[in-house]
Amino acid sequence: MKKLTFINACVREEESRTLTIAKPLMEELKKRYEITEIKLSRSTLSPITLPLYKERGTKGLSDEDLKNGRLVAEADRIVIAAPFWDMGIPSILKTFIEHISAPDLTFCNNTDGSTRGNCKAEKLLYITTRGMEIETGSPLEQGSSYLKALSWLWGLGDVITVAVQGTDVNDAETTNNRISEAIKYGIEICKEF
Repeated sequence: MKKLTFINACVREEESRTLTIAKPLMEELKKRYEITEIKLSRSTLSPITLPLYKERGTKGLSDEDLKNGRLVAEADRIVIAAPFWDMGIPSILKTFIEHISAPDLTFCNNTDGSTRGNCKAEKLLYITTRGMEIETGSPLEQGSSYLKALSWLWGLGDVITVAVQGTDVNDAETTNNRISEAIKYGIEICKEF
């Protein structure tokens, strides 16, 4: 069975509208993939500050970072569930990415100065909800554009976004209808993912 790594950056856990969308999509994907979830909501990862940077340079990556980096690099598919926070992604997701984005793990620096991704996944599914009425691809929305840039670095394939917008500014009925539509749309994507 093929492997899928699910990076769950839904910090509000069961209260997360993003996770509400992700759960049925993951159930659909379970039919064809062995899924490993990396849950970041209770992570104790520290930002890469100077002392940690120096330690990584002398000792290398921690066992946890190596394990998680391999889960990402060796996955046939990757799913990231992360709400839209401060025009992009939650800081814990960015910190997680910084911990595993390393030469000879998720990418390589070639002798000619170019970079080559080491990741196997041909597709990344990004599931998100945005409180504001900001569409995917808008210059104000940096989550999907950041993941597309990361896809280039890591050698991933297509980045597919399933998003609901306006969850904080619309009434509950409108929000729930949009979430239901996103789940239907996402399940159709998952059938071919």
